[in-house]
Amino acid sequence: MKNSRTPVLVTAAVLVGLGLGASVLRGQAPVSEAQRVEAQTVSSTTPATLNPAALNPTALNEGAARLQNEANTIDIVKKHEPGLVYISTEQTVEQGNFGMMGGGQQQVEGVGSGFFVNAAGDILTNFHVVRGADRIQIRLLGNKQTYSATVIGRAPQYDLALIRPSKLPAGLVKPIPLGDSDRLAVGQKAVAMGAPFGLEFSVTEGIVSATGRRIPIGFSGGAQGITQNAIQTDAAINPGNSGGPLLNSAGQVIGINTQILSPASSGGSGQNAGVGFAIPINTARNLLSRLQSAGGKAIYAPRIGVTAGLVAIQNTPAGPQPVALPGLSALTSSARQQFSLPPRGLLIDKVSPNTPAARAGVVGGVSTREFQGGRITLGGDVVTAVNGQPVDSLEDLQAGLIDRKVGDSVTLTLVRGGKTRQAKLTLDAAAFQKGD
Repeated sequence: MKNSRTPVLVTAAVLVGLGLGASVLRGQAPVSEAQRVEAQTVSSTTPATLNPAALNPTALNEGAARLQNEANTIDIVKKHEPGLVYISTEQTVEQGNFGMMGGGQQQVEGVGSGFFVNAAGDILTNFHVVRGADRIQIRLLGNKQTYSATVIGRAPQYDLALIRPSKLPAGLVKPIPLGDSDRLAVGQKAVAMGAPFGLEFSVTEGIVSATGRRIPIGFSGGAQGITQNAIQTDAAINPGNSGGPLLNSAGQVIGINTQILSPASSGGSGQNAGVGFAIPINTARNLLSRLQSAGGKAIYAPRIGVTAGLVAIQNTPAGPQPVALPGLSALTSSARQQFSLPPRGLLIDKVSPNTPAARAGVVGGVSTREFQGGRITLGGDVVTAVNGQPVDSLEDLQAGLIDRKVGDSVTLTLVRGGKTRQAKLTLDAAAFQKGD
């Protein structure tokens, strides 16, 4: 008997508890004058004609319930998504003769993103989006029409390219304003636009996770990237987002989405793991005029005219070739003491005449010593910093120069014979030509 009555008692207790709770809340909640008027109006209405919105108008008003951040994101998307560009490419590649497959040619298709940067209709994107493309087509938001585009400037080392569509009506060009990536703060809002996995005109949101994240970007020599300062974000970036804009809460472009970190533990390569990278927009801004006047050719990062004095010798089909080692940190401490060298830095071998380094008085080495697998040139300057950024390799030096433009000055910190000095050099147009 006790067991049979227990469920009934428990159920009754729960119902009573809810009833008491509701009664207590109603008795304690303050009621405003507006609520009293609303309550009187509702109480005088027959149940058959009750208006649900009158009972709780705020909860049913989605516009009023939007958070400030939501409203800001929606405003950014409405204003600037028309400036986003969907890019599709086609490339003909030669197929090797692999067994039954045979040789011949194959059409490879690719997708990516870009955005308008000026009223002329120029579109900024990643170099790797259009690299080797035989055909480039673009499409805009809400428009099924496709337009052919051509590359007017390439910057492989920066992984940037500028393309220009043909026969695109001027009224469809909606440039997105450019921000200032030097003023970014960790934690501020970041909105990524693009076409992840070909899903056109998608938007994701996150924050700026880090600034000045040094990672290899671009293509140099054997497809190796030059270390650059990148923006790290947790806004979802996936294949297809490449070349798309990363915007701040003011709707300004702060970066160009370019890479993701996709460890094997995230479920496979090419998938977002919450760590994406964007090229700072100030780097692209410095390149725009050069890209516009490049005539389809490639432009290059500046060189000051020096070669590394600590190299390994590698045997290649063309014979022994020198390859720059990381820097003085690769030497043992006893070797550095023996040669009176600082703990870190780029040892200079040669300085080419009539270059920024030569005009600034940078001195190359005077004696060479061989060691197993390499050689070291001594007696010259050691570059330990560029504009205050530590240098321990030729790559570090390039990273300190890559966002510079013609006419800019840079300051090198040099050590020779145990003495430290500063050398200020100016980058002329010749420094940006292809070469050493």
